[in-house]
Amino acid sequence: MSKQIVILGAGPAGLMAAWEFNQAGYEVTILEREEFAGGMCATQTFQGEKGEYRFDYGGHRFITKNPKLLQFIDDLMTDDLLYAERTSVIRFKGRTYNYPLAIGNLLRNAPISLLAGAAVDLVFKLPFQKRPSEQSTSNFAEWIETRFGTTLYKNFFEGYTGKLWGIDPRQLSADWASQRISLLDLKDVARRLIPTRGATPRTYAKKYRYPKLGFGQMYTKLAEKLQLQGVTIVQGANITALNQCHDPRKHNELNKCNRIDAVTYELNGETHTINCDHVVGTIPLPVVCTLTGFDSGLTYRSLRFFNMPMATENVSENTWQYLSDPELIGTRLQEPRRRSPFMAPEGQTSVMIEIPCNKGDDVWNMDNNKLLKRVKEDLDHLDVPDVSTGEYFTTYTEYAYPMMDVRYNAKREAAIKHLNQFDNLVMTGRQGTFRYIFTDTAMEMGLMAAEGIIKGEDNRRQIFDHRNEKTVIEVQSIMDDKKTPEGKNVT
Repeated sequence: MSKQIVILGAGPAGLMAAWEFNQAGYEVTILEREEFAGGMCATQTFQGEKGEYRFDYGGHRFITKNPKLLQFIDDLMTDDLLYAERTSVIRFKGRTYNYPLAIGNLLRNAPISLLAGAAVDLVFKLPFQKRPSEQSTSNFAEWIETRFGTTLYKNFFEGYTGKLWGIDPRQLSADWASQRISLLDLKDVARRLIPTRGATPRTYAKKYRYPKLGFGQMYTKLAEKLQLQGVTIVQGANITALNQCHDPRKHNELNKCNRIDAVTYELNGETHTINCDHVVGTIPLPVVCTLTGFDSGLTYRSLRFFNMPMATENVSENTWQYLSDPELIGTRLQEPRRRSPFMAPEGQTSVMIEIPCNKGDDVWNMDNNKLLKRVKEDLDHLDVPDVSTGEYFTTYTEYAYPMMDVRYNAKREAAIKHLNQFDNLVMTGRQGTFRYIFTDTAMEMGLMAAEGIIKGEDNRRQIFDHRNEKTVIEVQSIMDDKKTPEGKNVT
């Protein structure tokens, strides 16, 4: 008799775990709260007067160093996978800076005060400032100031970071900086800005793979393929309980149950219970803690997306723009058509504003008309022409960013210890491990979860620490620019 696997969540990690289990002959049921697959990587469709517009939940791109995973996606998507090139800028105090920084652009656009301040930090302050070790560096602000100086911190990091997280950057863990900033320090910035005979070292992958009809198309296709192969995906399922065993033979030496025998969920007003041999959790770690009677104290920063069709072919040449001014409500302005021309009707485009918030706060609850007025004021401030069609809609992501404050690691470890007492529960993926990771890493984690169960190995610690090195998570892609197939480029 094959083992019954229940997977909580139909995002990248859950779908990849299901694939691996299915290949091994296991019976698999995926319970998904939403009415679609993909989780935070899903794509929403909006039918406007001019045709169909598509909006992702954020700025996703497929980048990986894993050749097997790359081949899997290539085989899955075939001709529906395009090749796009990232173009990004920073908007701050009425100026536009290339991202990553370029010497000519910086010298042309930066005010003298900023250049002078950075020079003073580089020559007279940073060489004599003792940099704390990785172990002792406790917060984001300290990490930045001891590597880049006060001038760059105040101009490019402080306001944007405070707006994104809703807390003082001195209350934010340094882990966020170590995984998001690829340059080592201000000296490294200076070296990379100076033109040399050789190519300037690339700090971010510029080219990436992107599905024709939005990032979520990868997971829609994968979910459809899994269902054809016998995997059950229950959408709209609200998980209400993880039922611990009542068989005394499965209790540990402290006479406590150490297994989950069934999962209870509500669907269309009815309660259902499904028995299971193993549970793979890809839904938020704090939620699973609550379902098993433990308060982790871990929280998330949410996002609200304001999506607007635009009656023009292009708003700008940029994939996205970082909005660093604290008074602007959003943190990023994105134009989906820059990733794929099929994200908007021919001759039309759209914009998406990412707005950080907390569930239930004033921004989360703001009336759409009031938010529209605020967004239009900000777009005017950014010199974006008012060519909207008058149509718009908003979407929400409650669990956008794991709140990585200075105390989060201790809370996370306590949560891991609690959940690891259940022998047949494996947490995985971005939400399940409370990590900020890219999609390919989440997919790898899903495969790891399945492989551990199939082989009878407890690899849960390895999953929680997978790709947790103190280096930026987007430094390079496996893609070679010379191998880009002709005719499939998108810029």
